[in-house]
Amino acid sequence: MGSRGIGQLQISHHQEDPTERDCSPEAVYPKGGFTMAIHDKAGSKQNAMADVTTEAVSVDIAGPPIEGEANVELCCCLSKILELRTSDVVLDKGSKSHEKVVKLLACTPPEEILEKLKKQVEKKNKSKK
Repeated sequence: MGSRGIGQLQISHHQEDPTERDCSPEAVYPKGGFTMAIHDKAGSKQNAMADVTTEAVSVDIAGPPIEGEANVELCCCLSKILELRTSDVVLDKGSKSHEKVVKLLACTPPEEILEKLKKQVEKKNKSKK
């Protein structure tokens, strides 16, 4: 298993099970696809990227955490930010938890995905000022 850094994050290329990740918010599947560790805050005022750290991508979700509404909203929010089809963003683990794993079924390079996430965080931080 090798890894290469992108800014403060590590992208891990897994030859084995991608669920056995190191301490980074994302993992690359050898056959295509990409997973990210997500920390969601359901019931927020609006959908927004909150932070990108070495442990997880934090996302504020406007949908309530009732009957999976926030999970659907999370996938829709990520698909919009990452410019992917909604069907390419799948909740892999953590449907009843704030700590989730989302699988992206797209051919978009991980570096590009992380850059889009970081830009959204910067955009949110600028709008606060």
